[in-house]
Amino acid sequence: MSFLKRLFGGGDRSSPAEPAAPKTAASEEYNGFTITAAPIPDSGQFRLAGSVSKTVAGEAKEHRFVRADLLPSLDDAAQAALRKGRQLVDEQGDRLFQG
Repeated sequence: MSFLKRLFGGGDRSSPAEPAAPKTAASEEYNGFTITAAPIPDSGQFRLAGSVSKTVAGEAKEHRFVRADLLPSLDDAAQAALRKGRQLVDEQGDRLFQG
């Protein structure tokens, strides 16, 4: 339940006006996309999270993702996020930014 509170604004934050963004743990270029791993600390572990971005028709586009997976270390979570980002690019490509 605490994860849902933090996700939807019920958690304690140092700045109520703007939530703290996850810190970038790793980033890579892949098939014209930029994949950024930004694991979220959760109960002594790290939740798999990140983003896939690309400039499309002169406009910067970004697709953020958060998964239920918890991993024991920041490095493990970052590597898993990069793998998930590559999978999203391979499966959906530019369709990530539609809708």
